[in-house]
Amino acid sequence: MSRLIRVLVVDDSAFARKVLRDVMARHASIELVGFARDGLEALEKIAELRPDVITLDLMMPNLDGLGVLDALSPADRRRVLIVSTASSESDLVVAALASGAFELVSKPTALATDRLYELGGELILKIEAAFAALPTNAATPLQAPPYLLPTPHSRTARSLLVIGTSTGGPQALARLIAALPADFPLPVAAALHIPAGYTHALARRINESAAVEVVEADNGVVLRPGRVVIARGGSHLRLRLREGELTGWLSSVPSDTAHFPSVNVLFESAAEQCGAGVVGLVLTGMGDDGTLGAGAIVAAGGLVLTESASSCVVYGMPRAVVEAGHSSAEAPLDQLVGLLLASIRA
Repeated sequence: MSRLIRVLVVDDSAFARKVLRDVMARHASIELVGFARDGLEALEKIAELRPDVITLDLMMPNLDGLGVLDALSPADRRRVLIVSTASSESDLVVAALASGAFELVSKPTALATDRLYELGGELILKIEAAFAALPTNAATPLQAPPYLLPTPHSRTARSLLVIGTSTGGPQALARLIAALPADFPLPVAAALHIPAGYTHALARRINESAAVEVVEADNGVVLRPGRVVIARGGSHLRLRLREGELTGWLSSVPSDTAHFPSVNVLFESAAEQCGAGVVGLVLTGMGDDGTLGAGAIVAAGGLVLTESASSCVVYGMPRAVVEAGHSSAEAPLDQLVGLLLASIRA
């Protein structure tokens, strides 16, 4: 890091503030610039200190975490890491991520607060990622072709859309799915890096504003046009095509992946079952999950598209796919549905 990452901690729990302070004190790249004990104090400290990254609890007196996010600009929301408890706050967490918060760090329930110290590694990695994703620190993007390439596959009948995403994914998925027409001709399956306990609330929230149906994956769920199936947090989503019916199944295999669900697992399963009929779409996210799966789709004769750097919260997963040579076209988020429809009709 060229300079220290300035962090503001917002949490009404004195114990949580102490733990977060202790965790950050162990890392020379981070400077803890202050604390806020509720949402109103948080807004004052944000304006005064202009931190690079903000860790934000959601359940607080006077003004809760969603109120803080609502008061921030879209650009400043990208500085925010939600530090929250999955079991009791899933709807709030999903709302926060959908409004533009950068990422989530799940903390244990009040009965296991000593385990907060175990979150140190994940917290530091996400603080560093949030800082790196700020516009002034963003890496120079690569460029995929801005149009569909004329390939021998361009006249292939498309039968399935699979989507992979991570950081920034809840907001990106919500916007993309809300833009799909009610008569979108392909079934859709999506894998998002999110802990167990959140995807049901996410699917329900996206469904409220979508013209298509949005559901959380379950064993035997049928994939059909007009339906989006979101992989369940904590499990991989695998597909099975039997006698013309495409279904989704939860799986713990492979068990050594960094993410559950894994984009690679979904994409590879789609390529195996649907071959050249697959359209893969890689949206904003950290890391390179999806690159191997995108390669499998291309090898099977399918097509892979990517979100361009201009609209990504983190241009990581799309960049890896572009760098591997698997992306046939890219577009900003608000133009991707048009690109999808063009690719399906090509």
